[in-house]
Amino acid sequence: MLSGRRLDLLDPSPFDIEIADIAQGLARVARWNGQTLGDHAFSVAEHSLIVERLCGEMEPQWPARWRLAALLHDAPEYVIGDMISPFKAALGLDYTLFEARLERAVHTRFGLPASLPRGVKATIKKADRLCAFFEAVQLAGFTVEEAREFFGKPPLGLRVDIPVRAIGEVQDAYIDRFEALLGEMDAQERDQTGLSSP
Repeated sequence: MLSGRRLDLLDPSPFDIEIADIAQGLARVARWNGQTLGDHAFSVAEHSLIVERLCGEMEPQWPARWRLAALLHDAPEYVIGDMISPFKAALGLDYTLFEARLERAVHTRFGLPASLPRGVKATIKKADRLCAFFEAVQLAGFTVEEAREFFGKPPLGLRVDIPVRAIGEVQDAYIDRFEALLGEMDAQERDQTGLSSP
């Protein structure tokens, strides 16, 4: 990694994971295998920012830790890239286990449970599919009908505008959002334990 960390992909250690590496990688990994409109590739980092925002709108009472989990939901892709779901399925269980190991290491590194509660995972997945619907229609050439077939129908009246920004801008936005959520998470944990900041 550019941070100087050496990540063992078969046995990833939380100690070898840095947010700068995640943001660097995700800002450069193109969703839809780069088959999108715009002057820049639509990145996994941008997708993750939108998914986190949607989760906050769907679950406004969520603590910052679950919104952080949403931001990091595709974090393993910073080293393994973004594969389309049918290809992941074709690769089978080994790929899923490999991805799950990386996800557990990322969660552990940033103070999240290794495995998320079922309801949290379901909300993140719902936001992920909603985001994919709007990406498909706005950037990837799908008709609304085609997108509904693959990703389901979004709630009536919901509209998500999908931005396409330059790599550096998205990378900085991802790190900024991570740091804001980490700060909120620390403040919420202090409040729960009755400790005030020095």
